Amino acid sequence: MKFSVEQFRAWEHKKVTLLGMSGVGKSYLSSMLREGSEWFHYSGDYRIGTRYLDEPILDMIKQQAMQVPFLKELLRNDWIYIRNNIKVHDLGPVLSYVGKLGNPELGGVELEDFIHRQAKYREAEIATMRDVPEFIDKAQKIYGYPHFVNDVGGSLCELDEPGVVETLAEQTLILYIQVTNEAEENKLIQRAVSAPKPLYYRPEFLTEHLALYLVENGLTYAAEMDPDDFARWVFPRLFHSRLPRYEKIAELGYTVTSEEVAQVKDEQDFLALLETAIARQS
Repeated sequence: MKFSVEQFRAWEHKKVTLLGMSGVGKSYLSSMLREGSEWFHYSGDYRIGTRYLDEPILDMIKQQAMQVPFLKELLRNDWIYIRNNIKVHDLGPVLSYVGKLGNPELGGVELEDFIHRQAKYREAEIATMRDVPEFIDKAQKIYGYPHFVNDVGGSLCELDEPGVVETLAEQTLILYIQVTNEAEENKLIQRAVSAPKPLYYRPEFLTEHLALYLVENGLTYAAEMDPDDFARWVFPRLFHSRLPRYEKIAELGYTVTSEEVAQVKDEQDFLALLETAIARQS
């Protein structure tokens, strides 16, 4: 959606999609808006975990539990049950499912299984984004929220699925949060390395960079890799590969910087920032 400042101010039910790499402030803005009770917070990663990956996550947990004789007996006799407890600010089960590529003895996931999980994650994210129009309607008609904020995963730009981004642009104002200086970029990379979130790699990207990593480290198979070391090595490369993809999507909306987002303290600041972005592009 595109607006003049006057049109944006007159927009009765505001609907915004926040776009950018994990850590730039999307969830910060979404949580702040939700606390004001006027904005419905649609968390893409939460929806992925609770709706589309709930069963695969449980199957993974049960597979591990069945290797313990005591738990195996309890599960097979239906004396216990396992369920997920995914929270908007704690996506641990999703992260555990996606996992890190590398040596299973070091907590990694073998390549074939990792590729399968990546495909499932991609399908889940596509389905989650296709649900946005339905949840915009639910937010107003069922829950009574006048406004809607779509907190998308950092991998939206990687999906390459026809119609997904276009639907978001038709239904919402897309706001791209851009990292504009090296200090902020380094801070974001360090944060992502120390506290990784679920990450989706395009198959072409993964194939290329896995081969590079193996050669650089004198390894033959992914199962020989230290999963944490590979995650630290690949993230900066993933970050830079995503920038032009974000910028392409941002052409359908508006752009602000992570420094500007850091100055936002309440809903009024957020709306003022959106008006600034609209006026700047106009």
